[in-house]
Amino acid sequence: MTAVDQEYLKVIVFQLADKEYAIPVSNVQGIEKLMHITRVPKTREFVKGVINLRGVVTPLIDLRERFGLPVSNNEETTRIIIITLEEMEVGFIVDSANDVIDIPTDAIEPQPEVVGSNEEDFISGVAKLENRLLILLHLDKVLNP
Repeated sequence: MTAVDQEYLKVIVFQLADKEYAIPVSNVQGIEKLMHITRVPKTREFVKGVINLRGVVTPLIDLRERFGLPVSNNEETTRIIIITLEEMEVGFIVDSANDVIDIPTDAIEPQPEVVGSNEEDFISGVAKLENRLLILLHLDKVLNP
């Protein structure tokens, strides 16, 4: 196979608690700075509320809480990644959004067997890139409790 024949997956790389995660760019509508969030009563803890983003009311999920990671204070680098999945628009609160990169599809391996990890249900695969490991998210499972 030549470099021309190799297939790539273009992803947004973001960070949560010192780990790098990736979401396909095809699902990402934008990346926003943290803004005023309107709380919605009687929602799950990881649903932080809704925002009005250019006239669209968008629910926000804190991925740290969704994955059972320690909660952190929002920092200057905190971002909201707006994604769409099956005509549903949702914002993910992440520690930072770093890169847009192309991952060779042959560098993606299935989800590793991890015992005791809260986030393992949400992982669709792991990409090994030189000195980086990117955790690919299974968006269907992140959005469906």
